[in-house]
Amino acid sequence: MQQYNVIKAKYPGALLLFRVGDFYETFGEDAIKTSQILGIVLTRRGTGPNGALELAGFPHHSLDNYLSKLVRAGQRVAICDQLEDPKTTKTIVKRGVTELVTPGVAYNDNILNQKSNNYLAAVFFDKNTIGVSFADISTGEFHVAQGNAEYIDKLLQGFRPNEVVFQKTKRKEFLEAFGDKFYTYHLDDWAFTGDYANETLTKHFEVNSLKGFGVDRLQTGIVAAGVVLHYLNETEHRNLKHITSISRLEEDKYMWLDRFTIRNLELVSSANDNAVTLFEVLDQTSTPMGARLLHKWIIMPLKELKPIEERLGMVDFLVKHDALLQEFLSHIKQIGDLERLISKVGLQKVGPRELCQLKKALYHIEAVKNVAEASKNPFLSVLADQLNPCLSIREKLERELQQDPPALLIKGNVIADGIDEELDRLRKISFGGKDYLVEIQKREAAATGIPSLKVAFNNVFGYYLEVTHTHKDKVPADWIRKQTLVSAERYITPELKEYEEQILGAEEKIQQIEVKLYNELMYQVSTYIKPIQLNAFLIAQLDVLLCFAQLAVKNHYVKPEINKGKVLDIKGGRHPVIEQRLPVGEAYITNDVFLDNDTQQIIIITGPNMSGKSAILRQTGLIVLMGQMGCFVPAKAAAIGLVDKIFTRVGASDNLSSGESTFMVEMNETASILNNISDNSLILLDEIGRGTSTYDGISIAWAIAEFLHTHPTARPKTLFATHYHELNELATTMNRIRNFNVSIKELGNKVIFLRKLIPGGSEHSFGIHVAKMAGMPPKLINRANEILKKLEIDRTEGQSIKDSIKKVQNQAYQLHMFAVDDPILVKIRDMLNNLDVNVLTPVEALLKLDEIQRLIKQ
Repeated sequence: MQQYNVIKAKYPGALLLFRVGDFYETFGEDAIKTSQILGIVLTRRGTGPNGALELAGFPHHSLDNYLSKLVRAGQRVAICDQLEDPKTTKTIVKRGVTELVTPGVAYNDNILNQKSNNYLAAVFFDKNTIGVSFADISTGEFHVAQGNAEYIDKLLQGFRPNEVVFQKTKRKEFLEAFGDKFYTYHLDDWAFTGDYANETLTKHFEVNSLKGFGVDRLQTGIVAAGVVLHYLNETEHRNLKHITSISRLEEDKYMWLDRFTIRNLELVSSANDNAVTLFEVLDQTSTPMGARLLHKWIIMPLKELKPIEERLGMVDFLVKHDALLQEFLSHIKQIGDLERLISKVGLQKVGPRELCQLKKALYHIEAVKNVAEASKNPFLSVLADQLNPCLSIREKLERELQQDPPALLIKGNVIADGIDEELDRLRKISFGGKDYLVEIQKREAAATGIPSLKVAFNNVFGYYLEVTHTHKDKVPADWIRKQTLVSAERYITPELKEYEEQILGAEEKIQQIEVKLYNELMYQVSTYIKPIQLNAFLIAQLDVLLCFAQLAVKNHYVKPEINKGKVLDIKGGRHPVIEQRLPVGEAYITNDVFLDNDTQQIIIITGPNMSGKSAILRQTGLIVLMGQMGCFVPAKAAAIGLVDKIFTRVGASDNLSSGESTFMVEMNETASILNNISDNSLILLDEIGRGTSTYDGISIAWAIAEFLHTHPTARPKTLFATHYHELNELATTMNRIRNFNVSIKELGNKVIFLRKLIPGGSEHSFGIHVAKMAGMPPKLINRANEILKKLEIDRTEGQSIKDSIKKVQNQAYQLHMFAVDDPILVKIRDMLNNLDVNVLTPVEALLKLDEIQRLIKQ
């Protein structure tokens, strides 16, 4: 326990898994937490000064399963192993922490999500700028960037790191800028210095300067990157050969999607239960690394024409060559997660079965290379030139590994026969032991003439020869007697003793030799990390493009025309997610959208609630985004002038925990849009101003539309959905604003939503109809219709809304006079209930009515 307390003191914030024999044990507070998270038994032992000490433990071979549960529960876990063989020491075994696993620093398959990265981020607050760095030790990716709080927030929302490290003194600033949704850890300020970061990074990459990576001018970002490596070192992760480079996240290369847009368009996640995201619809990838790359492409669409055209051209080629597409798929599906596999080699945590998978992947990479070369496609030819099957290491793996090795090295039988003479000899002794014993038995029986001689083994004195008393006079003089039984004698011989030593020591020696040979093999594979990482990246790219081609065929997507103009022209556009959720046989109602900077810059869309205004806004944003990712789009045709920023203000979302109302959130998001617009932006505004009073809301919405139309430097293309029909008046005074509405058809009391966008404004909201569809009580619906008719009549007669509402209130008060708890009403009700209409004469009826009237007048 002294040893435990010393080690625990070094890792105060972590759960310490302390190896004792075949178990990992936890003590005290750690044990209570562990038992609750894992659902394992909590025991108490001893009677120390503070009472009995709590214990909870599990077998060491179950570490992977239990570790993943602890880390997913948000725990930092320090793994303390025995650093020496208990057989070699008579004192307490030396122990030490071999690894600190945190939510952002993990490579275990049970902890990681196959289809998303596991980023560790570091954020550095400098005077004027903020630096950020993202690293994933499970893939070897390492990115750096710097900018203002808004840009860093966008990156954090897009990359969604599992853990963020920042300066201890900047907790308040971090929460104000980025919120409290991240798992965070803070470090002392001394780690956040330029000199220390430069030294850490240049030492890791074995270079004199960072100019070769193109990041040398990002001084704030470099500090964040240095902190990432420092933190990895602190968590006992020092084998980082697979982090071979650092790349700059270039703001000017990618379309700007702020955090509101990523959330509102439900690109990769959704706050709504059972919602399907764009990623889930598009993800038809064949490998986990392809899925992770698709995730990046979705949150970072391109805004440079050439690379977009290259991707679209490649997808077009694959759509037209189905046989080639199928051949690629047959090989790519066999490659698996090469990116994470080669990272495990760098971390020196790769298992024999995984090395076998690496060998298999290299065979399929050679096949992909050959198919790409034969295609005669320029893009595929470049890909084929860059793919490297790493023949020499593949042959070495083929030669030195068993064909079907176990998952763990300690299980043995990992190295193939014929690689090491000593290993083969020991295996012969260990596995061919029985044959050798039979040989001894036969030889000695023939030499001594003892037919009943047998060789056996016990734990007291090992192997022995057993002779019955009948033949004991034939025993040679050099045999040593060890035991006398009722019917036999037991002897040992020098030869048997020598063989015993060999056979008992063979297994231990076999394991030592296999570990040595395996580590040598792993080291040799690690020299191929860079080319295999490049292979993984190229295969991931091809995987995503194949995925786009499959989607184009399956979902009837078309190739968009991307150009440098200012026009957005979508014919027959569909929402890629909603159309997949429609009942079988129901067709999606398509819509055209045309926006440009000169004639139709702003479209104001009115129409009933639930008619599909929001869907039209979202699908327009998603079609643009998919086109600039290099994916075909859900439309009949689409011409997209390059968009540099997509802004959305869609849906209400209170941020009550921060004391912000729906309206405040709405205004924050809208302010962010208006302060960042450009001539090539696309803005999607839905129901602006609904979080406040009607007049305030109309005034704000009107002013926003005017601002966007009259902006001196930018004419952003805008779709503006609203239920304020008054905004239709804007089109009469502003030449680039057009009114459209989503059409409906009225049949008697029913309303049919046609979901078609047509020119012209709309006058009705049909909110009461939607309330009826939602299952509101009929009594409430009837009353709402009465109030609506009254207000509409007064409006046509020129009365103000205020006066109309007063009238309705007075009417409601009169109705209230007959409340159920009124004693007079109860009396009248009872009188009516007791009447027998069948025997009542007309005169009696009039008398009863007179009686009721007198009751009311009382």
